[in-house]
Amino acid sequence: MTPLKVPIDESTIRSLKVGDAVSISGTVYTGRDRVHKFLHDGGTLPQGLSLRGGIIYHCGPVVIQDADGQWKVTAAGPTTSIREEPYQAQIIRDLGLRAVIGKGGMGDQTLAACKEFGCVYLHAIGGAAQVLAECVTQVSNVYFREEFGSPEAIWELQIVNFPAVVTMDSHGRSLHAEVLQASQEALARHL
Repeated sequence: MTPLKVPIDESTIRSLKVGDAVSISGTVYTGRDRVHKFLHDGGTLPQGLSLRGGIIYHCGPVVIQDADGQWKVTAAGPTTSIREEPYQAQIIRDLGLRAVIGKGGMGDQTLAACKEFGCVYLHAIGGAAQVLAECVTQVSNVYFREEFGSPEAIWELQIVNFPAVVTMDSHGRSLHAEVLQASQEALARHL
């Protein structure tokens, strides 16, 4: 398993290949539909917030506030990434992202952006939201909670040893596309 410490440099990302297992530590930012559309349509991140060299996680975490006002993540599973396909390439380019975490993979535009700008798509385990939440050691901040609601907000999370697998790399390879093609070929043989 390859350890990744955020922020991540381009050479580290370009050394990763489809199938590599990684263990991520550092800061990640959640972002779902509302955030992606907002940024795509010209919205800007809050003053001082930069995702350059960072990771956006397609996740709507379940977060509770304790009696002391501290946030605690109780579930942090990935959400389906393909919904962000219309926006993701531009966001990778504009924000200088090095990785996107989600589930299910993404399409050709995102794959092209990964190749051009030095980014990877990391597949997280679906159905393991509570286990993945154990990798979150702290909620450092939350942005756009009032505007977008809790699941769609940008949560700034500190994570340790978060497991994922590279399924789209910066060399133009997509495990998702390869599985689809192999499945279609197998189906065609049986028709």
